[in-house]
Amino acid sequence: MTTSNIITSATAITSAQEAFFDKTSMKSRVKVDEKRILNARSDLNQLVPIKYKWAWQSYLDGCANHWMPQEVPMARDIELWRSNELTDDERLVIKRNLGFFSTAESLVANNLVLAIYKQVTNPECRQYLLRQSFEEAIHTHCFQYIVESLGLDEGEVFGMYREVISIHNKDAFELKLTQDIMDPNFSTATPEGVQKFLDNMIGFYLIMEGIFFYSGFVMMLSFLRRNKMVGIGEQYQYILRDETKHMNFGVDLINQIKIENPHVWTKDFQDKTIQTIREAAHLEIKYAQDCLPNGIMGLNHEMFEDYVGYISDRRLERVGLPKIFNTENPFPWMNEVMDLKKEKNFFETRVTEYQTGGTLNWD
Repeated sequence: MTTSNIITSATAITSAQEAFFDKTSMKSRVKVDEKRILNARSDLNQLVPIKYKWAWQSYLDGCANHWMPQEVPMARDIELWRSNELTDDERLVIKRNLGFFSTAESLVANNLVLAIYKQVTNPECRQYLLRQSFEEAIHTHCFQYIVESLGLDEGEVFGMYREVISIHNKDAFELKLTQDIMDPNFSTATPEGVQKFLDNMIGFYLIMEGIFFYSGFVMMLSFLRRNKMVGIGEQYQYILRDETKHMNFGVDLINQIKIENPHVWTKDFQDKTIQTIREAAHLEIKYAQDCLPNGIMGLNHEMFEDYVGYISDRRLERVGLPKIFNTENPFPWMNEVMDLKKEKNFFETRVTEYQTGGTLNWD
């Protein structure tokens, strides 16, 4: 075939393709009102027009908040850990905290990638789920970086979910909420399927990230308030900033599913949700008792009973459910941390707003 014939043939193919797309483009164009969180009729691959602007903004905010653990110096933490200035009870809190978070972040990532992403049929929400999954990987990396820096027994910390009953019970509780939607045959096409999906959302966004994680943040940020373990504290500030955004996205996701599927938000399902959060709060209180058998730095597990009740009520209210604990916040300083602004100074360190640039060398 001559060069001119090849060009002619290629042009013919291109013309045929253009004719096909001209004919079908209007039929395939996504309408905003066809977009839904679950069971959408629109093309999953077409990002625009964007319907849920809160989801897209969450993605943009996540990109602007990018950070990596190695950017945080650990020299002061290493020096303090090797000294005799920390008590045995303080060391127990740090190790138990790392033991819980190191596995919990992996559970969240697995749930996002293997279960939630598959069921969500909205592209802008999926875009954020991808960003969140990467952030969960960064958090797991963070705990590895801390463990390695302090010279801790990696097997002990990362295997603590098998050895410490209170950590094991929290992880088992979360995995139970994931089992049904991990089934290859699971579908949200039925009301029962949507309810099971909401069970998972409530379990991971409201409970894991909104209750279990926040209780752990108090413990570690209490060290930072006293100018101890400042490198770990700075990393926990970054993680808290990420997790606050994760939880807010999850709340928006749950509430949007409720709007689009009002028939599943029954009185029985609401009562079940309240009971689930009550059970989770009990598990978190048992964990606080394990971490603080004698109390440290003015903290004790009785204070955490009040705090867990306080934050549990806040999570219930965010999805339109009544408070059940009615306790006061024993850690008012956490209000500032929970409503963290990137440019805001607090404690002894500063969480900055920045975006990293490329560092590749093409020579």
